[in-house]
Amino acid sequence: MIHQLIFAHPKPGMSEQDFQNYWINVHAVNYASKIPQIRRYLIDSRIPFGVEPKDPLFSGVAEIWLENEAEQLASLESKEFLEGARRDEPNWAAFWRTVGLDTNAHVLLEGKPLSKDPKGIKLLIMVKRKAGMPLEEFRQRMLNDHAAKIMKIPGLRRYLQGHVRDSFYTVGESILDCVSQLWFDDLESLEAAYNSPEYKEQVMLDCDNLFEPKYIHTMVTKETWILGPESR
Repeated sequence: MIHQLIFAHPKPGMSEQDFQNYWINVHAVNYASKIPQIRRYLIDSRIPFGVEPKDPLFSGVAEIWLENEAEQLASLESKEFLEGARRDEPNWAAFWRTVGLDTNAHVLLEGKPLSKDPKGIKLLIMVKRKAGMPLEEFRQRMLNDHAAKIMKIPGLRRYLQGHVRDSFYTVGESILDCVSQLWFDDLESLEAAYNSPEYKEQVMLDCDNLFEPKYIHTMVTKETWILGPESR
């Protein structure tokens, strides 16, 4: 299964709230969800947390599940995509700032069963490995030592790592190597996690050893299921 992540930004002149409302209530419902090859479809909408950037890198993420590469190609060739979702993109998204990644998802902390009406919030951590570190070494360290440290953070409810698929390294390097997703009950729980000794004394040190600092990006989001959580 391909777990595709599409990071998007509002078109010029559109507020973040209008962008998110259009994506969820118009684009997703009327266009993207009609693409028959999409098995599950979730939108993560950015919410304020901490010091707010003047121009956020992204204002939301689409999470799309596709069975395999053949189904993915068929989706891009479908009438629903070409005459629907793709044609609608300029109405709400700055497509030149869109970033798409195909990942392999590794659920490291299962948590409670997924719900159509999810509660709580989700932290996304987008990273690029240290220069010179072999990709396979990075993946193994992420899935083992780093994951063990993350799962000691208080308040963590669910934890997933999405490793960018090998096809993104066929020519050169992928823009990112991994997108981690961490679920918490609320913003207060996330704040407490950031201030915990487990995060400050273990996770932060590990991040310094694993990631290029200028390519660490975070975003706090709330989830809206369009298709799912059960696969259609």
